[in-house]
Amino acid sequence: MSDLLATKPLDMILTEAGETGEHALKRALGPVNLITLGIGAIIGAGIFVLTGAAAAQYAGPAIVLSFILAGIACAFAGLCYSEFASLIPIAGSAYTYGYATLGEIFAWIIGWDLILEYAFGAATVASGWSGYVNSLLQDWGIHLPPSLTATPGTEMVLYHSRWERLATVQPVLDKAGVASGSLPHITGSFNLVAFVGICLVTLILVIGIQESANFNSAVVIIKVSIVLVFIGIAAAFVMKHPSVATANWHPFVPPNTGKFGQYGWSGVARGAAVIFFAYIGFDAVSTAAQEAKQPQRDMPIGILGSLVICTILYILVSGLLTGVVPYTALNVPDPVAVGIDATGVRWGSVLVKLGAIAGLGSVMLVMLLGQSRVFFSMSRDGLLPEWAGRVHPRFRTPYISSITVGIFVAIFASLIPIGILGELVSIGTLLAFVIVCAGVWLMRRRRPEIHRPFKTPWVPFTPIMGIVVSGLMMVSLPGDTWLRLVIWLVIGMAVYFFYGRHHSRVQMARRKPVSKPPTVMAD
Repeated sequence: MSDLLATKPLDMILTEAGETGEHALKRALGPVNLITLGIGAIIGAGIFVLTGAAAAQYAGPAIVLSFILAGIACAFAGLCYSEFASLIPIAGSAYTYGYATLGEIFAWIIGWDLILEYAFGAATVASGWSGYVNSLLQDWGIHLPPSLTATPGTEMVLYHSRWERLATVQPVLDKAGVASGSLPHITGSFNLVAFVGICLVTLILVIGIQESANFNSAVVIIKVSIVLVFIGIAAAFVMKHPSVATANWHPFVPPNTGKFGQYGWSGVARGAAVIFFAYIGFDAVSTAAQEAKQPQRDMPIGILGSLVICTILYILVSGLLTGVVPYTALNVPDPVAVGIDATGVRWGSVLVKLGAIAGLGSVMLVMLLGQSRVFFSMSRDGLLPEWAGRVHPRFRTPYISSITVGIFVAIFASLIPIGILGELVSIGTLLAFVIVCAGVWLMRRRRPEIHRPFKTPWVPFTPIMGIVVSGLMMVSLPGDTWLRLVIWLVIGMAVYFFYGRHHSRVQMARRKPVSKPPTVMAD
């Protein structure tokens, strides 16, 4: 049992972090790159979709307060990640933090669990990305074979000369009094658009971390610019029509309907739980720690800076959106487009689609970057085969790991429904948050003397709150999601006991016999 709880010595981790040469990752990222990585991971479909649905169903105009609550909840985990990322500037993120504090078995569990966040997360985003790409292509008169734009079993209907997913267009059909059975039908067989999207992102990651970061920065500029354009248009409308905004914002906290979580203060809390997942991804910044130029200084800036910027943008968008459009009209797939249309600016739909395509593209890149870096660290520790840790001599990236992850993620995105993937991503992320927060608390108790470039404030209050909030979010997820998590972890434990445990560098070091000095015989 003691072998399973063996921790990886901090000195060994710091030595690995300081490695240079063609077999080490290239340190090329500055604070701006790290902040844009965080923004690239956070701002995706959440700001374009979740905002309207949460306002319409749970919180009303008080969705602004929900975003503040969710941002504070993420801040607890973000502060803990910042301490570890500056103290242990290595590519493994929560996996390495768990190895240093909780022991090898917990490190394996979190490393295996991170596949749910990063790989399945990228697959989920790719599925949504393909929907926006296909919609924009149809706007331009380009029609791909509908069976190759959706996962197997997805029902598609032809409505107004456009192939749409039935689940998405059903509310429109109901409102128009059109029976879906009267429309041409086809069933999806393979999401080729998502497959191609993942392959392109994987190619960028293999070419180099600096190139990947530059591409991500360019995409982040595009999507943040689009968000700022909406904020500017909506703010101008509110200032010109203050009576409209005042009416839409009243009551700011709608009365409870009689059910917990539907308006009232319980609705604000439920809204925070729902939109919490719009923040998922900031922790992926920590996987780039081994490629940061000055990780002790820049990692906290990247993690916390991206969280603060995205929280401000979320608050502004949600506040202006509910001021421009009555919150009851926002339960639609494209609430931001509805908001721009209400201002009289008719090019909103194309704007939102471009923003979503750019946003989701950068999320895919950061998620795949994170997954390949976790595999890189696990391979260097011997828990995964050696090939996963090989670094390309020219590009200085873990190219085999990136390609392998890319292939599997492309297949997942092409074949597995987005709903199942999304729930697995949520529970995997929250479990990572719990372990990181617990690790900071334990490290403070066990090794208080270590110099910490960044110290999480209010320990143990901050990590305890991170554990409690993340735990409550996990409890709110469906039972089927918990069952899939358990099955996934059981598969992971089988891999660990059949392979990882026998090849672990830490275990080998513990088993290595200590040589004794020769005995000197007396004359």
